[in-house]
Amino acid sequence: MRLLLDTHALLWWLLGDDALSLAAQTAVSDPENESFVSAASAWEISTKHKLGRLPEAGRLLPDFDGIVAEHGFVELAVTIRQAERAGSLPLLHKDPFDRMLIAQALSSSLTVISNEQLFDRYGVSRLW
Repeated sequence: MRLLLDTHALLWWLLGDDALSLAAQTAVSDPENESFVSAASAWEISTKHKLGRLPEAGRLLPDFDGIVAEHGFVELAVTIRQAERAGSLPLLHKDPFDRMLIAQALSSSLTVISNEQLFDRYGVSRLW
């Protein structure tokens, strides 16, 4: 299975937070699965940390790409086509970071690891 970690799922994995569901933990730790981390998540984490909303992420940011790679995750760049798709999605979800993840999941046939049920309304495959 090809997985895309939503930003909160990624943080919970990296910080060892029990909020990550057992099904998500199992899927991410399965070596048969390929887990992707979007550049949009790095942008979201650094933005929200700077605004004081994710203080716990501060220890990850100095070497975020290294930590992501260390966990065996694959970096997923944002393409122009994905950005156009994210911008044209119905406004069911107003968070631009999540809309980008939805567009990436749809365009790359990825299953999103997320607790956000609103993603389902876009037709993405979601695991939680």
